[in-house]
Amino acid sequence: MTTGTLSGITYYPVKGCAGTALPTATLTAAGLPHDRAYAIADEKGDLRWQGGDPALALITPELTGGELTLRAPGREPVPADGKEVHAWLTDVLGAVSTLVRCPTGNAGRLHVVSRSSLDALNRRIAARDAAPVPMDRFRPNLVVDGWDVPHTEDGVARVVVGGAELAFTEATIRCAVTMVDQRTGLRSGPEPLRTLADYRRVAGGGLAFGAYFEVRRAGRVAVGDEVRGGA
Repeated sequence: MTTGTLSGITYYPVKGCAGTALPTATLTAAGLPHDRAYAIADEKGDLRWQGGDPALALITPELTGGELTLRAPGREPVPADGKEVHAWLTDVLGAVSTLVRCPTGNAGRLHVVSRSSLDALNRRIAARDAAPVPMDRFRPNLVVDGWDVPHTEDGVARVVVGGAELAFTEATIRCAVTMVDQRTGLRSGPEPLRTLADYRRVAGGGLAFGAYFEVRRAGRVAVGDEVRGGA
């Protein structure tokens, strides 16, 4: 087995919006509780995503005591269950928007990225005299430090962390969302997709970075837990 340390836990209460970092969480068959429990739909009912609406990154959901509140720079916070939430979202995004429930949430998937994978990518980006990208461009649920070999996450069949056990399902195929600066809500490409195209192209033409896992054994995890990956 290869051993590392869990250095980050993040869930995203509203799909496409900012995430919330946690010191500890209980993983269930559904993944992280409340992850992608909500989404924002356009006037046709299609779900908005950062590739088309990068300003989603500036909306910060806050879940306290089961009550969801949305915040954005320069605006008063709004309760998700209030009648004004749709007008608030429309104003923030500049187009008709509606907050909706996602029945399946994140479909039980956990997105895992190792720090060594990001470091290897940023070394290649630096060789182009371009600025490195931060981990939040990839919006992971779990971040693992200490796996020395880059992309260990898509080369292990199972992972044991804290009281939980995870099983690999598939590599994560990256899209235009990775070119959105999560702090400004603006596109700032062509990185990291330009550099990923040099060495992470998979069958079918997609660019892989990170991996999805399902929870095989529910359990509590915490930042600082040992992460063991193996066959």
